[in-house]
Amino acid sequence: MKEKPSVTAQRLMNLYRQAHAIHGGWRAVNPVFMQESDSAVLEEIRKLPTGEKLAEHISELQSGRGDRASISPELMPYGGLMETHFAEVAKDAKFSNEDMDSLERELVDFEPTAEHLQRIESLPYVRQFGDRWLAGVRAAISGRPNLVARWKTVYAASRAFDLWTRADNILSWQPTEKTRAEVQADLPEYETYLPMFGDAGQELLVKLRAFVSSI
Repeated sequence: MKEKPSVTAQRLMNLYRQAHAIHGGWRAVNPVFMQESDSAVLEEIRKLPTGEKLAEHISELQSGRGDRASISPELMPYGGLMETHFAEVAKDAKFSNEDMDSLERELVDFEPTAEHLQRIESLPYVRQFGDRWLAGVRAAISGRPNLVARWKTVYAASRAFDLWTRADNILSWQPTEKTRAEVQADLPEYETYLPMFGDAGQELLVKLRAFVSSI
């Protein structure tokens, strides 16, 4: 069954807002915008908060006026603040050899639990990045492929707990067309991470799918 334009629009808006944190950045997401945005999707995008900016960006790409590897500064989400902050985090991300050795020991023993996540986040050299700790550490260890591979497990665990909390909150709300569309757009991510919680995660997925079809 073809995805509804409103669902595609919300999914592309989520991608637009997270482009600063996606590997490849605008070069990676722009082809998706061009391929999946027909007139009906663009109409739905314009109805969303800041949707006019995204719709204009997509129109520029499709007309050939836009750079497929970037975005016009005036059309950036959040006024470009997130990209600036991410660049600053990456620029300042440096660990000493002792930090690297300490992190490697922590990652060898890491298990995807709330306790282990809290222990990683509380390490002094991780705390320096504040709420951007996942991106900061990833930038700091970019020259150590073995650590990068292990760090993906930390990222997945952190994302899974975030999605669990979000899903639990959403299911306590009265269903609306807007929240239904948002959950449907995000279902692939829920389906990726919630199974980390075993049967409880699968049960939550069932509830989310029911939420999507409740209107």
